[in-house]
Amino acid sequence: MAKKLEIYKCDKCGNVVEVFVGGDGELVCCGEPMKLLDEKSGEGAGEKHLPVIVPQGGGILVKVGSIAHPMDPDHWIQFIEVVRKDGKTGRQDLNPGEKPEAYFSIKPGEVLQVRSLCNKHGLWSK
Repeated sequence: MAKKLEIYKCDKCGNVVEVFVGGDGELVCCGEPMKLLDEKSGEGAGEKHLPVIVPQGGGILVKVGSIAHPMDPDHWIQFIEVVRKDGKTGRQDLNPGEKPEAYFSIKPGEVLQVRSLCNKHGLWSK
């Protein structure tokens, strides 16, 4: 059963899916069940993966890592996502060569969770 806001990845082709409406069915890609990504919150290379929230100009700047995450063609942050306390979300997709950061027009007190997805090391959450 897939639940709202869960993120799944296909181990064969790399497709990533976020669930917007949960349901009883199984998510399948390339003929195999997709893998639910665990949200890491500090183990391992957290200094380069954990989102850092910086209040800025009435909103927040989210940087990935207290030490900036690499944004190389073979290793980069694919997106940064903010989940608000009211359940609404905002996401910024990123590409290699860009800064691993994104600005969101949301007050810090409205933030429930911030997540980032590294193409090599998975989903990270704060």
